[in-house]
Amino acid sequence: MTQPRAITVALLAMGGEGGGVLSDWLVDLGEANGFLAQATSVPGVAQRTGATIYYIELFPAAQVPPGAQPVLALAPVPGELDVVIASELMEAGRALQRGLVTPERTTFVVSTHRVYSMTERTAMGDGRVDGDKLLEGARAAAARLVASDFAVLAEQAGGPIAPVLFGALAASGALPFTREQFEQAIRRGGVGVQASLKAFAAGFDAAQAGPAPASGPGDAAPLGPRLAALGERIAREFPPAAHATLRHGVLRLADYQDLAYAGDYLDRLLPLREAGEVLVEAARHLALWMSYEDAIRVADLKTRRTRFERVATEVRLAPDQLLAINEYMHPRVEEMADILPAGLGRWLLRSGPARRLVGRFTREGKVVRTSSLGGFLQLYAIASLRSLRRRSLRFGAEQERIAAWLAQVQRLTASHPALALEVVRAQRLVKGYGDTHARGWRSFQRLMAELPRLQAQADGGQRLSQLAGAALADDSGQALERMLASA
Repeated sequence: MTQPRAITVALLAMGGEGGGVLSDWLVDLGEANGFLAQATSVPGVAQRTGATIYYIELFPAAQVPPGAQPVLALAPVPGELDVVIASELMEAGRALQRGLVTPERTTFVVSTHRVYSMTERTAMGDGRVDGDKLLEGARAAAARLVASDFAVLAEQAGGPIAPVLFGALAASGALPFTREQFEQAIRRGGVGVQASLKAFAAGFDAAQAGPAPASGPGDAAPLGPRLAALGERIAREFPPAAHATLRHGVLRLADYQDLAYAGDYLDRLLPLREAGEVLVEAARHLALWMSYEDAIRVADLKTRRTRFERVATEVRLAPDQLLAINEYMHPRVEEMADILPAGLGRWLLRSGPARRLVGRFTREGKVVRTSSLGGFLQLYAIASLRSLRRRSLRFGAEQERIAAWLAQVQRLTASHPALALEVVRAQRLVKGYGDTHARGWRSFQRLMAELPRLQAQADGGQRLSQLAGAALADDSGQALERMLASA
């Protein structure tokens, strides 16, 4: 092409990330350095928080004929983007889906962290989009990919991700401006200059260094002095392949209940210590089952100091501001009975008058303001029942179910290892509380009832995996029933 054209930049960002500020910096950067600039924005919804596409075109003023004006587009056109910036990995996926990234032309600046969408969070199974595949697609689709966890750098700088992404863009060399010209745009903005320049420098350095190796669930969890004995026991009694998972499990269960409960976890896994992959999977799923969700756990998590600190950080609470947190709670009578001593809980469920009385207070739900003294003390009182959890109705029921599940796994490991592995993985159906837990437990029971028939099939493990997938496909159980009927 011999005729001049605009430099085209699209930024996909979510609410609160400073996308508008970054767009303003780009406009100022262009106008201060001999370009005509135009910026537009199209707000949308990302099922996490508001998502906006900012679109900027920069046209070299020196190449505009006298008396003429360039015609600049109002929205990004697939195949016509020089730079695409995605503030999060799912936003990168949206850019790919729209065809905004092309291997002939586009520099793709991507933050690799994840903010999970509502559909990912509410899926009955693991509904997360595969981040590695998204990143692989981004690498294949772009002329150049600049990817790193820029959100971590923003958190360390104590601000939004926008200046970090601005620094990464400067380091990419995709725009005809120097680092000093980028920094001058931040200074002319006049707000939070020093903090933004610090974050800019972090993004610039990270983009030049390339992506750092990400830590994963397989990394060993650090165990403090109180858990040192359990850590030594893991090293002494279990194979190295399971150590990382076991350490995470011990941490989770000591936090959930106490040290003795974490010790019980290891006791239950000892019979499987020679079972290889079955042991590793059982270690993960047993930790999840033993830390089942109940009202005590929910209240405990909602009243922790770390939660208040996290929320204050997320909303960027200023020193002169007050923070109000409203918790929307709708416990059922069954959930109240679950945390009572077993005898009292069974009486509540059997007694019509008692159920109706408690139901009057739970029927319509309740809003509890945990940032107030009264609301905090209500949940704190429920959380303090943790010391009595072992005597509760739900605890006894869950321990019996766990014991029966592990017995099946141990029985099948020697003769049907593939089926045993899928029995372990079927635990993912049993999660949550209330209606979610009840539906999952019904599906789990249906699968366990199929074990005698599956043991006689050479592909029993594969068949159980398919049945579990059907159970997770919808919360009505109809997909599972159809598959069972077709067997």
